[in-house]
Parts: sequence; structure tokens; C-alpha cells
Amino acid sequence: MTQETLDPLIRSTVEGLGYMLWGYDYRPHSDSGLLRIYIDSEKGITVEDCATVSRQISAVFDVEDPIASAYTLEVSSPGIDRMLFSAEQYTPYTGETIKIKTRSPLNNRRNFKGSLEQATEQTVTLKIDNEYFEIPFDTIEQARLKVSR
Repeated sequence: MTQETLDPLIRSTVEGLGYMLWGYDYRPHSDSGLLRIYIDSEKGITVEDCATVSRQISAVFDVEDPIASAYTLEVSSPGIDRMLFSAEQYTPYTGETIKIKTRSPLNNRRNFKGSLEQATEQTVTLKIDNEYFEIPFDTIEQARLKVSR
């Protein structure tokens, strides 16, 4: 199973149902993996929207069988503290607090939480305690918008 296998199946199914694919996260485990798919739409996402996408993804995956091992499928909205999957998803959140975890240490750290200053296809720049950190986009393992409550 690869992202090249999953991406077209998930994207075409979600978009074919009239929703926007915000992103997905697959975490394989030795006994059972977890596939989380995040969908969005201009009018918002309901529980029924998630159930509709879940049923359709399940039907497509039953036929295509892209994940050989057992897994749990979850479909949800991106939520308020949404994960960010692509470079273009960062730009609307300039000035907001973002939490980033990198695959390997940068400046002797893997976790960064600060104000999003800039995002390009290559880098994300965070301001943390009046210091700027430029994080290469391809080193980001996970990024999430952090909303103050």
C-alpha cells in the first residue's frame, strides 16, 4: 500500500460525492491500522456526510483492496484544530498559531509551536518567542492549527 495507490481512490470517491478532500492520514499497525479521512464543504460537514463518505469508501476499498491488513476507517470534518496536509492549506492561517512536528530534528528539536509567518511550496516559517524558524515542507510529519479557546 502506498500513497500513490490510496490518493486517487480516496480523492475520486470523496470528490465524486461532492465533497472536498481536506486530507487523510494512514497509520499502519501490526494488528490493525487506522485510516482517517478528513472531508470538508462550503456548507460544513454533518455526521450524515461522514457516514455517506464512509460507506462509499468502504465499498470502493472492498473492490480495490488497497490496504492488505486489517484497518479501521474514520471519516470526519477537519475540525477547528485542523491538520494541515498541503502547502496551500497554510496560507489562509497566516498569523495563527500552528504546531508542527518534523520527521527528524531541526535545530535540535522536532516540535515547533508558533505564529505562522509565511508558507511557500518549499518552507513554512514560524515565529516562536521573537525567533524565526524556517521549516522545509518535506520534513513536516504533522502540522495542526491550534485555536485558542
